[in-house]
Amino acid sequence: MSTRNTLTAARHIVVEGPIGVGKTSLARRLGALLEAQLLLEQPELNPFLSRFYQDQQRFALPTQLSFLLQRVDKLRELSPPDGCTDQVVADFLLEKDTLFALLTLADDEYRLYRQVYGQLSFPDASPDLVIYLQASPETLIARVRKRGLDMERRIGDAYLSGLAESYMHFFHDYNAAPVMVVNCENINFVDRDDDFQLLVKRIEAMRGHREFFNRGE
Repeated sequence: MSTRNTLTAARHIVVEGPIGVGKTSLARRLGALLEAQLLLEQPELNPFLSRFYQDQQRFALPTQLSFLLQRVDKLRELSPPDGCTDQVVADFLLEKDTLFALLTLADDEYRLYRQVYGQLSFPDASPDLVIYLQASPETLIARVRKRGLDMERRIGDAYLSGLAESYMHFFHDYNAAPVMVVNCENINFVDRDDDFQLLVKRIEAMRGHREFFNRGE
């Protein structure tokens, strides 16, 4: 990279992690700091999501396909006709779509999902930096319950635990971009500005392809 730090040199930054870990909140704060374009998922626009949380087996496939198409449409915003090169901060990585599909779909549904996936035309949206937020299943469950969103009230603890484990396995093998792995157990970058600034400094100082930030108490 250039003489700029890792954070400002990366044109496309992705913040990822399971439900309740704070990825959208961090993406918003980084976007404001960098004056970057925000590319955020909109789960409230998925017409099947609330029904999925009530009956996962019945509504897994339409929920999955709806999210896939939404993510592809969002990524097409990265290639405007004027060739804009502004920074982008997103709260999703397209490759993680398959992670959810493997977790929620039956075998025949997954085969259909892969057929649809294979027919889509994807824009080139490779990130320059991924910030992977992780926390224990117990922490994720507590945070989801605390924020009390209506559509999340029926999310089972087993689903959240399985999701956290799936993310861990996914990023263990992910090497398509530099990754900063952040343990979120003892850091609150949403409500504590000092914590946010500390995280920013660690990302700015990043030099390796994979680094870890684990703040102990």
